[in-house]
Amino acid sequence: MVVQTGVVPSAGAQARKPADGGHYRDDALAPVGRETLQDRVYSQLRNSLINGMFDAGDVLRIVDLAERLQTSTMPVREALGRLVSEQALESLPNRSVRVPLITRERLDDLARARILIEGQMVALALPSLMDDDFAVLKQINVDCDLAFEQHGKDIGHVTSALNQQFHFHIYHAARSQVLIPIVESLWLQSGAIIRKAAHIHDEQGGLAATNHHWALIDALEKRDVEAAMRSLSNDISRSFDLIRGRLDAEPEDGAPGDHHG
Repeated sequence: MVVQTGVVPSAGAQARKPADGGHYRDDALAPVGRETLQDRVYSQLRNSLINGMFDAGDVLRIVDLAERLQTSTMPVREALGRLVSEQALESLPNRSVRVPLITRERLDDLARARILIEGQMVALALPSLMDDDFAVLKQINVDCDLAFEQHGKDIGHVTSALNQQFHFHIYHAARSQVLIPIVESLWLQSGAIIRKAAHIHDEQGGLAATNHHWALIDALEKRDVEAAMRSLSNDISRSFDLIRGRLDAEPEDGAPGDHHG
């Protein structure tokens, strides 16, 4: 490639074409920026929150997280700041942060938003879902049912990841670059709630956790959008209703916001 006088080649162009007789210039590749490490730390903390690896009310300390992630405190501090801005975490006066407490107001607000937006995602996705997609969804459900049969073992992280795969396989079929980040944000804020609901379900028993998933698959295969949205609503509501029942059973003399996992 001939570079015109006065035109500076981009870093990408320099990296693609060797200079000086076939040897790459020393400045052809820039050092990995600090942003890359920050993004990795943010992504790991974000996924942990979505998958319910933290309880509501858990205090996250920068030094502790940096030690566990084997990194410096700076990328952890910046990742936590991003998560606070996304309402997945909340700041405390001592400069630490915590997973938000579960209150009735927050519970109702998140349930309403998830049912509204994720219901529309199901409706948008339905025309694009094909037999191969249904096969994938069924296999995820089978894997989840098998995981739940391992009584007495800590499989919460496994079933949570499978639940996320199930829902987002459907949502990505909607092909909405605008709505997907909104759904991800709602899941980010709901992680501790789903974790708490799973613990209550383990204590109380009842319908299989994948019951509404099977109903959703059936409705999708029949191309019944109303039934699909109803099954999705029932699936989301179930977790939130379990916690509402627990909160209603607790003493009324607790201060607002004292209820947490």
